[in-house]
Amino acid sequence: MPMRAPRCRRWHRDGILMARAIIPDAARVAGIALMLSLALGSTVAFAGWGSGRSEAQSGRAPPAPSVKPPAPTQPVRHDFILNGPMVQGGALIGIAPPGTTALTLDGALVTVSEDGRFLIAFDRDAPPTAMLVATTPGGMVTHALAIAPRAWNIERLDTLPRFAQPTEEFERRRPQELAAINAARTVNAVSNGWRQRFQWPVTGRLSGMFGAQRIYKNGEAGSYHSGTDVARPTGTPVIAPADGVVILAADSPFTLEGNLLMLDHGMGLNSSFLHLSRIDVHVGEHITQGEQIGAVGMTGRATGPHLHWSLKWRDRRIDPLLLAGPMPTGR
Repeated sequence: MPMRAPRCRRWHRDGILMARAIIPDAARVAGIALMLSLALGSTVAFAGWGSGRSEAQSGRAPPAPSVKPPAPTQPVRHDFILNGPMVQGGALIGIAPPGTTALTLDGALVTVSEDGRFLIAFDRDAPPTAMLVATTPGGMVTHALAIAPRAWNIERLDTLPRFAQPTEEFERRRPQELAAINAARTVNAVSNGWRQRFQWPVTGRLSGMFGAQRIYKNGEAGSYHSGTDVARPTGTPVIAPADGVVILAADSPFTLEGNLLMLDHGMGLNSSFLHLSRIDVHVGEHITQGEQIGAVGMTGRATGPHLHWSLKWRDRRIDPLLLAGPMPTGR
């Protein structure tokens, strides 16, 4: 039986003869979309159907691909960052170059914390130059340090001998006292006090300055003053200048230092407090900055009540004034 063409319906609309074949809805819709695309000159894609015209044939350029600009990069640091007074008797905190595996100051190893920070100091008689050397994966990084000199208070006592005749008791006791002090300084306590801004353990009149020295008869030089003296009445509270661990608390007065207390602030930095009338803490205690640790006195070799505060990094003596800043006034 011959196939009949689809039946068409014809009608007039606005004077135009319209016809529509009765065909399946899906094909009819697709056909209408195709006729519209041809009439409008646009590209139509409908359910997998396209107009058959490329972007070039339509006269439009394809859209440019979206490319994000590269993120800005931070410059890579290859040198040291140093913060602190680079002078005789001074100390500073530094940051080593990234990736540092070893650090030396004039050939001696320096401990570096996990965040790359370290502490170094310069003795009262430090030479004018020093050298920092960091070992990194990319090679050796060196940094020359220029240590500024300072003018020290020198007092001449040309008619007095340097040493008074020591007593038998002094000669008997002194070796044991020095052994206790040296043993305390070998303790490597864990403390972050070295990172803090130090404060004065007691405030008052400065009666003795770091670095001062006397020259005796025949030009013999005495030992320079290793710390700073603060004159205060006996019993005045003494506080910790920074966090630390007690590494020595004398059971009885030493011949020179009297009641001696020592704190380890970490990284080889320690404080000593001399001539105390009493000690309020014990060896091994972890002390926080500002905590009371003792009281001013005049035990040992002292002519009046005062606190002698000294600081030492390894074998280098440091001026407390440079770490704690000027003495507060009006207190």
